[in-house]
Amino acid sequence: MPSAKTFTHVQLPLTVEGVSLNVAALHRDGILAPIVFLHGFGSTKEDYADIVQQPALADHPFVAFDAPGCGESQCSDLSRISIPFLLQTALRVLEHFGVERFHLVGHSMGGLTALLLAHQFPDRVLSFVDIEGNIAPEDCFLSRQIVDYPSHDPEAFFAAFIERARQAPAFASALYSASLRHKVRAGAVRGIFQSMVDLSDNADLMGKFLGLKCPRMFMYGEQNASLSYLPHIQAHGVRLAPIAGCGHFPMYSNPIAMWQQIVDFQAVCASATP
Repeated sequence: MPSAKTFTHVQLPLTVEGVSLNVAALHRDGILAPIVFLHGFGSTKEDYADIVQQPALADHPFVAFDAPGCGESQCSDLSRISIPFLLQTALRVLEHFGVERFHLVGHSMGGLTALLLAHQFPDRVLSFVDIEGNIAPEDCFLSRQIVDYPSHDPEAFFAAFIERARQAPAFASALYSASLRHKVRAGAVRGIFQSMVDLSDNADLMGKFLGLKCPRMFMYGEQNASLSYLPHIQAHGVRLAPIAGCGHFPMYSNPIAMWQQIVDFQAVCASATP
């Protein structure tokens, strides 16, 4: 039987730093604190649409949107897109929906954007689920390809990136590669990847992450259990959420386990709220 708590799909005409956008978003109303989802590179807002299939989260409003240059969102100047630009876009989307305080979930590129958002506005973020978002230089295994495989031709770089993803020995990599060309505009790739590498190498993301006062969970696929910092962040109070049968993409490889971890974490956050 279909869920009574479905979502609405909208297009938001916005201007961010002088750039015209048309941002595609999914949202739902509710009585509890909203959950804001930021997708990863090569993914879309639909990664999180199955929140409506989670009875335990039925009373939470939510917002998920396609980043500029991704999915159904349009951008008048793809060369302006970077992680800081995506942060400003997220702030405009939150403003549009009147979201003040919220739970935050971000994957990969979206996890990095979410971290900067939580660091800049700590009083607004109630909790943070970081799904393999960048917190250290070693996390740039996708984005650092902009350095390792240099090309002046955006289309040529992106085509080669897609082929490398297709052949990567990790869960869901071929599935991920199959839709990349449909989900990302090639002209947006360089600015996103270069800013991800720069921030990961130079912006003390680990210090920002560990400095957050809200409850934090770091989710990772079992194929990435060798990330060097996992014991370190756990020792600093971060809840670890390993996902079995999974690499970098729990929403593709093991969505049932991903949602169960999010549901369990929200229950912990609710029980800790005075």
